[in-house]
Amino acid sequence: MPPTTLHTEVNGDAALVARAQSGDPNAFEELIGRYERKVFRLARNITNNEHDAEDVLQETFLKAYSHLDGFQGNSKFYTWLVRIAVNEALMKLRKRKSDKTVSMDEGIDTGEETMVREIAVWDDDPEQRYSQEELKAILQDAVQNLRPAFRTVFVLRDIEELSTEETARLLDLSIPAVKSRLLRARLQLRERLTRLFKRKGDDVFAYM
Repeated sequence: MPPTTLHTEVNGDAALVARAQSGDPNAFEELIGRYERKVFRLARNITNNEHDAEDVLQETFLKAYSHLDGFQGNSKFYTWLVRIAVNEALMKLRKRKSDKTVSMDEGIDTGEETMVREIAVWDDDPEQRYSQEELKAILQDAVQNLRPAFRTVFVLRDIEELSTEETARLLDLSIPAVKSRLLRARLQLRERLTRLFKRKGDDVFAYM
């Protein structure tokens, strides 16, 4: 996004927030319209559940509205909103009796996390054999099967495109921990997709 566009968007948020803080309900409704799809997508990617994502969306904007006076503008409004959404999504995961994600592989200990075993080589372009929609569905399924700790970091960094520093602050992690979990998530995704395509008899390249 060009700097001018980003600057305009941030200023637009600031004006809407100021109006909402002054009691203008239309301003907050406009903020909801601007970000509800992004928040829902974020929540769905973290919780791996449409209904939970809907609940997270509702709770996020309810809490944002009730705590709007506490927003001081020290960060972008969307960053503040994401922090609320992530907390709500993680609470949803904690409340589940069991998480239906799949542990990918046992591996060697790196100190903080264990690392997956050697990654297979991807040689060819899967787009020659699969449509964009099929590839998107395959990748989404692979992301949903990551452990929650890795999936959350991957979603924030690689899907929502937050910085490492922002992700660390949101999740209350150190920057090295974020980098470690992101690396593990990427390697697990690559390994899972390699296995999937190899089972289908395809040679694929690492398009991630």
